[in-house]
Formats: sequence, C-alpha cells, structure tokens
Amino acid sequence: MNPEQQIQELVDKLQHLNYRYYQDNVSEVSDFEFDQLLKQLKELEDQYPDLRQEDSPTLRVGGTITKNFNTVYHRYPMLSLDNTYNEQELRNFDDRVRRGLDGEPYEYICELKFDGISLSFTYENGVLVRGVTRGDGTRGDEITNNVKTIRSLPLRVKAENVPPVFEIRGEGFMPITSFQKLNEEMDTLGENQYANPRNAASGSFKLQDSGETARRGLDCYLYSFLTDTEFFKSHEESLLGLKAWGFNVSPGWKKVQTIDEVLEFIHEWEEKRLTLPLATDGIVVKINSFEQQRELGFTAKSPRWAISFKYKAENKPAVLRMVTYQVGRTGAVTPVANLCDISERALPYNQVKGVHLSGTRVKRATLHNANEVLRLGLEIGDTVFVEKSGEIIPKITGVDISQREKYPTEPLIFPTHCPECSSELQRNEGEVAFFCPNDSHCPPQLKGRIEHFIHRKAMNIESLGEGKIELLFDLDLVRTPADLYDLTPETLLGLEKNILNEETGKVKKISFREKTVENILNGIALSKTVPFKNVLFALGIRFVGATVAEKLAAYFKSMNALRLATYDQLIAVPEIGGRIAESIASYFSVPENQQLVARLQAAGIQMESDEKPVELESDMLEGKTFVISGVFENFERDDLKLKIEVNGGRVLSGVSGKLNYLLAGANMGPSKLEKARKLGVTILSEEEFLAMIENK
Repeated sequence: MNPEQQIQELVDKLQHLNYRYYQDNVSEVSDFEFDQLLKQLKELEDQYPDLRQEDSPTLRVGGTITKNFNTVYHRYPMLSLDNTYNEQELRNFDDRVRRGLDGEPYEYICELKFDGISLSFTYENGVLVRGVTRGDGTRGDEITNNVKTIRSLPLRVKAENVPPVFEIRGEGFMPITSFQKLNEEMDTLGENQYANPRNAASGSFKLQDSGETARRGLDCYLYSFLTDTEFFKSHEESLLGLKAWGFNVSPGWKKVQTIDEVLEFIHEWEEKRLTLPLATDGIVVKINSFEQQRELGFTAKSPRWAISFKYKAENKPAVLRMVTYQVGRTGAVTPVANLCDISERALPYNQVKGVHLSGTRVKRATLHNANEVLRLGLEIGDTVFVEKSGEIIPKITGVDISQREKYPTEPLIFPTHCPECSSELQRNEGEVAFFCPNDSHCPPQLKGRIEHFIHRKAMNIESLGEGKIELLFDLDLVRTPADLYDLTPETLLGLEKNILNEETGKVKKISFREKTVENILNGIALSKTVPFKNVLFALGIRFVGATVAEKLAAYFKSMNALRLATYDQLIAVPEIGGRIAESIASYFSVPENQQLVARLQAAGIQMESDEKPVELESDMLEGKTFVISGVFENFERDDLKLKIEVNGGRVLSGVSGKLNYLLAGANMGPSKLEKARKLGVTILSEEEFLAMIENK
C-alpha cells in the first residue's frame, strides 16, 4: 500500500470513529488506540506533507500559531436576542407574533440556551473553510484553526445534496469537567482562575496557539443553518438535517404549538438542565417556519420571531454545620464550610445529603481565608445563603442572623495549629492566609509539591497524576520529587490501590500494569530535558511562580548561582522584592532542600539556562514598566512580553504606583483595571502599544 492509500485509509478510519463517538455515543476503540492511529497519520503527513488533506483529523490536535485574528464581515448579520426573566413578557411576545402573522397558525421550537460564545462556520463544497466569532454582530474574528480542534465539528460533510456554500451557527462552550480541570491547573500555577465556563470558553477560543485550545476540550452545539437559497422549510427540518449530516445538535429541543407549551418546556428544564455536562442559562424560543420568520422580520438589533428566557440564579438557605481546614502545597490553610439542608439540622453530619442547589447536592463551599470568615461574620450553626457562581462553584453569600435566636450558634475560631501535622500556624504581615511552616514533614504539603513538580508547566510528566502520586506516596515510595528518578519497573509493576473520592463517594482503582509503568518511566526520563526555568518553578519555592522563575533563570543562569545569591543580589533582579528574596534564601538554607537539589542534579535535571540573551530591537521603551492583562489580537502573552523586552522595557506582574503602563486586552481582570485607574497608571490598548513601539 502506497503512502497516499495509507493516509486515506487512516483518515477514513479516524473520521468513522469520530462520527460513531460523537453522533452515536459509541466507542469502537479505546482512547489509546485512537491516539495511536492519529499518531500514525501525523507521522505520514509529516513525511509526505503534499498528501495532507484539508479535512485531516490531525487538525483536531492544533499546533498552529495565529499571531493576528483577521476581522471578517458576516455574510448574514449575527443579531442578539431579546432577553426576559418574566413569563408575562413571553406571553406579550406571543401576542406580538400573533398580530404580526395576522392570526395564521404557527409553531415554536424551544431550545436550551447554552452559556458559551456564538460562533459561525462556513462550508464550501462540504469542507469547513472558516470559523468566526460573533464580534459586534456585523463582523467578528476569524478563528478557523481553533474551531478545527472541536472534535465533534465535521471538517467535511459527507452527505448527498449539500449546498455548495452554507453557514452553520452554534454555541461554543467548555464542558464543566474541562472547566474544573482548567481552574485546578490555573490554581496550581498561581494564576487567576476563570469565574465561569463562559469566560473560560471565550478566552480559550481566542488563544493564539491552537494546540493549547485543543488541550482545553472545547465543544459546540449547532443550532442554525443559513444559505442564499431556501434549502429547508422550517427550523425543525434544518435541525434534523444538520443531525443527519453529522453535526452536533443538542437533543434538548422540542416543537410546540402554544405559548403554554413553551412555558411547560421552560418549567420542565429548570431543574433538568442542571444535570447536563455544560452550563446553561435559559431557553430560546423561535418560530418554526422560515417563511413566517421572514414575514415577522427584524428590529435593528434582534429578530421579531425569537426571544430568550433566562433563569434566575438559585439561592437557598443552608446550615453551617462545621468548618474543616485544608492544607495546600505551600502550607496555606483554607477553611471549607460543611453544609446541610435546613431540614437536616438535627441529623448527624455523616447522614446529611446537603442542600439541593442548581441540580446537585451541595455539602461543601470554600471560605477562602480567615478574613472572609470575619467578613461574613460566620458562626457554627448559622443559617447561611448559598448559591453557585455561574451555576458551578458553590459560595456562601450571606448569613441570616435572625435565626440565631431560634437556633443557638457557637463562635467560629480559626485554628492555631495545622490540622494535618499539628505545627503552629503562622501568618505573615500583609498576607491573608495562615500557613503551616512544617514544609518538610506535613503530608499534604509533601504530596502537593510532588503534584506541582510533575505539572505540565513544570517538569511536564504527563504519565503521572494525582491518583498515581497518592498511591506512590502512601506506599512510601515517593516522598520528595527526587524519589521519582529512583523508580524502576520492578518497584512499580503490580502496584494498585482503591482511592475514594470524598466529594462523589466513588472509588477509583489505580493499577500499575506493564504499559502504565513504561509510560511513567518514559515520562520521568523525558522530564530531564525541560529547561532550567521550568525546573526552578517545579521546586515550588514559596512566591516563585512561573513568571518569577523565568526572571530568576534569565538573570542567574544556573541553580548554583541562584543558591549562592545574597539578599542584595536577589533584590537587584527586576521585580524581585524582599518577600521573594527572603523566601528563596530561606529555601536554600534548609538542608533537606539542599539535598533535594543535589539529588535532582545527580539525576540529570537541567540546572543551567541555555537560552540566548535577548537581542534588542530598540531602546524605545527603556526605563518603562508594563503589566499585561487580557487577551490580544496580534500577540500571545509571551510574545507580547518579549516585544516589550526587546524594545528595552520591563514587564511586571502586579499593578503598583511605580508602574508606567497597564497594557489592557480583551477579558482583562477588572481588579487590575480599577487599581490602575486609582493609581493614575496609563492604560494602553493593543493598538496604542503598537503605535508606541512604531514611534507614531
């Protein structure tokens, strides 16, 4: 079989498997087998690039870097819908429809309103050629490379009688599991977490590295078909047609005859929607007939034939039964509220099911730190109000103090000693968190540091994970990151353990079989090639995040030079203040840490920087400092940072009175913007920054 035939066979096989998985919910092969087929295809395409097909399944994994998202005018305007939270306003909408159609019969299609971002996909001769964001409704950003990573989106429509050019619209979203995984990763990196899945999806679709977009597990539900000539006669017909063509159409839609049936659908899904694997915030109601849609027409901003009903956020009372305390990797102690429904107040806590909120039973909610506990004025036994932020993350929003007369409470006293190792807690001046200083023996800190060490942006040992680390730690095989490099096949083969998830109550079995062991050891061996800045970040030194580690690696060039640096030498590094300098000095003064670094060096880890010094383009920004926040059209964050540095400027991590410029992109954090305004810091748009370095 020649290479062209091999490629075609693999493309057909992978497209078939993809269709079966996303349309029929059937997995004909394991994830590993699918990935191996994809790998074979990628290797063949790399060897014979002229044979790569424009709808190749390898496009799903991304890897393309887009420096600039082109602005594209929509062939058909993407108008927004009128919103309502009120059932009477829905009846008013129905009255307007009836009058607009002069009393002729009509039907509605009710669809779930997913909380994501509106996207448009253009197909020519059945092949996906363009993906565009909604933008301002008239024009949006072309993000074709990123939308091609959506595994459920056909890259080629293999069906008869398909229009030569047509457009599909849908809602791009991040599934809840992907959102939670991403936020856990952001937390590990010390970066700000996304507030809700919608923000996470919006930011992810606009990433300049499509490989990173692919990694975030985005998806899309399609709900609209457009073409120049009438192809379907009704919305119902188009949804069925799209489904038959292999598009991922949400199953949660229904054709109804009256506004009363619309309201029944809304009530039916108010609770049921919360069991879905993605965030929803309402119901969209549309006239079914395309001819009647045209007859009703549009206002300047929205169609007269559709409306969106939005559900209100659910807020319920619960009882604060107790507060437990979690110890993180850095020793920070986080208070966690343990809740029950008000009807369960008298039950033993091990028998309570929790408060039913937004489709799930909530028993725990983070209280962040001691200051938050004081701000809320919490006492044990309080009746509190709980809601889900973005219907995902439980949080306490207030306290019903009036209930204390009926139900006595006890003072909530923050612990003075670590709940895990009994060491006396400390709190540094100017910090909100209490922390356990016993970083060399406190179990959750030890496990947390190993989990941090293997992280993608640290040593990138993907073959390990939290469950496997827990097994190795509990069996006393790995107590420090250096122990990973002493593992052998004989040590690992046959190990297994059942691990209970306290949140779900489910038990997961971890087994170290031959292939698992091979993958783990290969991942550990490969980690020896990651650059020095990653190694420094992987050590988990307090206050040394990825950005600080990069600055230190660039300045000192080696672990030995950093280890021997004095306090004065450390604070001489741009943006390294006294707190970070003290933390670094303290870390290297501990014998256990010295031994860890020595063992890692002996294992062959990169302890020196091989990065070339930055070659200056100009001194245009000399003496100027910048903070970067948000998403940018022409630059990825790292590229923007480099652009500033090669023109003589410096990039800082936080807003202060010494800052010259806040470089503000889309979806930037509001707290940075507010602080910059208060301090009188100049706020630059991306266009203004480009003009500055071009000396305009």
